[in-house]
Amino acid sequence: MNPHLKKLSAAGLLITLGIIFGDIGTSPLYVFQTLLIEGGKVNESLVLGSISCIFWTLTLQTTFKYIFITLQADNRGEGGIFSLYALVRRYGKWLAIPAIIGAGTLLADGIITPPISVTSAIEGLNLVPYFSKAIIPGNDLVLLIVITIMLLLFFFQQFGTKIVGSAFGPVMLMWFLMLAVVGSLQLAHYPQIIKALNPYYGAALLIEHPKGFWLLGAVFLCTTGAEALYSDLGHCGRKNIQVSWIFVKVSLLLNYLGQGAWVLTQPVTKNFTGINPFFEIIPHFFLLPGIALATMATIIASQALISGSFTLISEAISMNFWPKVTIKYPSNIRGQVYIPSINWILCFGCIAVSLYFRTSAAMTAAYGFSITIAMLMTTILMYYFMRYVKHWPLWIVTIILCVFLCVEFSFFVANAVKILKRLFFLVFEFGLIFTMYIWFRARKINNRFLNFIDLKDQLPLLRALSEDPSISKYSTHLIYLTKANNSKQIEQKIMYSILSRKPKRADVYWFVHIERTDEPYTMEYSVEELDDDKVIRVEFRLGFRIQPRVNVLFRKVVEDMVSRKELDITSKYDSLNKYNLAADFQFVIMEKFLSYNNEFSVSEGFILNSYFAIKKLAQSEAKAFGLDTSETRIEKIPLVVKPLTAIVLKRVDPYSHSPI
Repeated sequence: MNPHLKKLSAAGLLITLGIIFGDIGTSPLYVFQTLLIEGGKVNESLVLGSISCIFWTLTLQTTFKYIFITLQADNRGEGGIFSLYALVRRYGKWLAIPAIIGAGTLLADGIITPPISVTSAIEGLNLVPYFSKAIIPGNDLVLLIVITIMLLLFFFQQFGTKIVGSAFGPVMLMWFLMLAVVGSLQLAHYPQIIKALNPYYGAALLIEHPKGFWLLGAVFLCTTGAEALYSDLGHCGRKNIQVSWIFVKVSLLLNYLGQGAWVLTQPVTKNFTGINPFFEIIPHFFLLPGIALATMATIIASQALISGSFTLISEAISMNFWPKVTIKYPSNIRGQVYIPSINWILCFGCIAVSLYFRTSAAMTAAYGFSITIAMLMTTILMYYFMRYVKHWPLWIVTIILCVFLCVEFSFFVANAVKILKRLFFLVFEFGLIFTMYIWFRARKINNRFLNFIDLKDQLPLLRALSEDPSISKYSTHLIYLTKANNSKQIEQKIMYSILSRKPKRADVYWFVHIERTDEPYTMEYSVEELDDDKVIRVEFRLGFRIQPRVNVLFRKVVEDMVSRKELDITSKYDSLNKYNLAADFQFVIMEKFLSYNNEFSVSEGFILNSYFAIKKLAQSEAKAFGLDTSETRIEKIPLVVKPLTAIVLKRVDPYSHSPI
């Protein structure tokens, strides 16, 4: 996304409609229908109360929490739960837990958003007389169409959204205009419906209706896109989102009011089973174009969610919450990534959801539970942001927190009944959260046993080794990746690698350190010669959204140093030097394995064994850091966390065996 589109502009507003509001913008397809199904007998109190609850949910959750407050928690223009965590992590080590749970649940519920949206749109064809006998919710033809659309959607992810992305904004603009117009037409027939905006009707529904409180599970569906809205902050900028939300919210409300007005103008005896008010309020002559527009809108909503999932996992990898996996960049648009493994996991999940639930009505019964958890986790992190980053007064923060927690906990309890209908998802959700937690905890344990030594004490030894002709040269330039934040320190294991077994003699030793910044797109480096022409340290400062392609970045540093005449990379071998050939470079990557010489506690043993099991499925260190295998040597070193100590071994005299 071009930086100027993050500023308030007509182009920025149009693109915001296409990228940000797809999920929440397609909710009228199924929200009101679900409320009619779950509410039982359709009457005025149910309709007015439902619309009142929808209006105040959009006002409190989406407008107040996300549009006004949470969007202020931008990390150099970027949003999302990991960006928020990066802002507040210094205020509590345990804050990693809500970040992990929030990210995991947000990803997990993502596999139901594309199927429910696309299925809702396709089922609308049932109202067209020509298709009424063929398109029956839940039949094989509907499933075939839905699965085909999703397969194509996931297949084209690898090519990026550069071409189709330009059409997202205009399509969503037409979609929201259609929502507003068809809603307004019905509103004109029953203007009294406007009284539903009075909170009295919402409160009356929750208190007096037999299933009142539990209807919040269906009401919550109207705001499920709010968390994704915050995650996509970096694509469009806060101002564009806040201003365009005014238009989006008005369009949504007009449509919900229109659906309610249509229901209340129907005969009292009318049976609403299998009826979707959304398609009923579309004029008959516009039904086919309306369904086509709905289908395009749901595809765009799905695309935004898939792109958001890629971004979330990419950030998780950068912040050591997820194993290193292959990340591709399908276009030159900044921040657009494609992660094949996540793409096909989501694809499989979406198809499985479609086959398992078959109809959109069945999907809504299981939708929303995880999003409530994600929202609660964001609220916990937002408390620390408001209190310690923004330094808001405690009384204001407490009031805001109480409002959020009260609303979201009510939604959570109302959605908790869905847990039995969504056992299908538990394995997926647990797997995501388990992987993030294990990876984070194991990295912490791993880092606990990093031993750093004073590099200054090692410099004479490295120079002596470099100038010792009795040892065959291992490489002209030898490069190690170091985790030492201090340039005066080095890992003990690196010195062990250089000096032990067969010593690694080189003309120049390079130590490369990568510092991850809380800013998303930082790309800086510094060079420090610790021993003239013998030991050089390179420090890369990379934003958490930048892929650490060390091979490319290091080559750029070397080219820069050569151009500044700070480095001569001509080969030191006499036979090659006279032909002006470049010297050789060798990277050494040290990969740990869990040594048998360990005795851990049960929890540490479980975490570390799980970590190394997951690591086998992850990308190799060399590939993760963008290192060419021809220039890289992998060294396996044992990880000894708690060495075996209580070994009782008794020496005895040799046994003498009598000949038979």
